[in-house]
Amino acid sequence: MSSHASVTFSGPASPAMTLSPQRRGPGDPCYRTVDGAIWKTSLLPSGPVTARIVTSARSIVECEAWGAGASEFLDRLPALLGVDDDPSGFAPEEPTIAAAHRRVPHLRLGRTGQVLEALVPAVLEQRVAGKDAFRAWRLLVTKFGAPAPGPAPDRMRVPPSADVWRRIPSWEFHLANVDPGRARTLVGCAQRADAVERLSTRPPEAARTALMTLPGVGIWTAAEVAQRAWGDADALSIGDYHLSNVVGSTLLGHRIDDEEMIRLLEPLRPHRFRAVRLLEVSGLARNPRFGARMAIPNLRAL
Repeated sequence: MSSHASVTFSGPASPAMTLSPQRRGPGDPCYRTVDGAIWKTSLLPSGPVTARIVTSARSIVECEAWGAGASEFLDRLPALLGVDDDPSGFAPEEPTIAAAHRRVPHLRLGRTGQVLEALVPAVLEQRVAGKDAFRAWRLLVTKFGAPAPGPAPDRMRVPPSADVWRRIPSWEFHLANVDPGRARTLVGCAQRADAVERLSTRPPEAARTALMTLPGVGIWTAAEVAQRAWGDADALSIGDYHLSNVVGSTLLGHRIDDEEMIRLLEPLRPHRFRAVRLLEVSGLARNPRFGARMAIPNLRAL
C-alpha cells in the first residue's frame, strides 16, 4: 500500500532542479529518473521508503511513497522540495549572477534533514575524482543497503543504517577503492550518528562548525552536507577541485584560487551557495579544462 501527497508552489515547480544535488552519479542506487519521474529512497527514523516524485502541473508536484517511512517522508516533502527556502535579501549586483537569477528565478534549495545520508557519500568524495567516489557509493550501497520497498526500479536500494556502515569490514572498503583514511572517517561518523543527526536542530553555520569537529571532516565536507541536509544557502564548498576555477572563469574570465573566490563571493553572504547553484543550473557557468583529468588510483591492485 502506498501513501500520497502533493505540494503546490506559487511559481513553476522544479523538483528535478532542486533534487539533483541528492543524486550521487548516474548509477546511484538511491536515486533514479524514469520517464520523467524521480525515484528516491531513504532510511528515515520511522523506516525505509521509496518515493516517486512527478510534476503533475506547472506548479504542482505529486509524490507517492511506499514503506514504513512513507508517512514521515511525505511530512518532509515540502522541505525536500524547497518550499521553505528563503531567498530574502538575495539581490546580486554582479552581472553574471544577476543574469543567472533572472534566467532561473524559481531555483529552490531543498533539505532532507538526513545528515548521515549526506555525510557518507561526501566522505567518499573527499580528495578523489567524482567517478571513483560514485562507483564506491554504488558498490557499497548495493551490497550493504536494503531492497527498496514498493515498485521501485530494478537495482534500487535503501542506504545502509549507521550500524551497518560502522560494521563494514576494512577489506570491503578496499574492494570499493576507498582508502583507509576515508574508511576511518566514514566509520567514525557512523559511530557518532545520533549526535550527527541532532545537528539538524542547530542553525546551519553552527551545525557546519560542529560537524568539522569530527575527525576527517573539513570545511568542504561540512559544506557538502549542509547544502543537502539543511538547504544551507551559504555553504560554499571551499577546497573543491573545480569550484574556484568555475567561479573565476565565469565571473572574471580567468582561473582563481579559493582565497580569491571567497573574497569575490563575500558580498553575497548569506547566499554564496545559492549564487553558485544559480550559475550551474542557469547554464552560464564556464569550466575550461587545462591539462589531463585527475588520475584515479587503483587501490584494489595493491
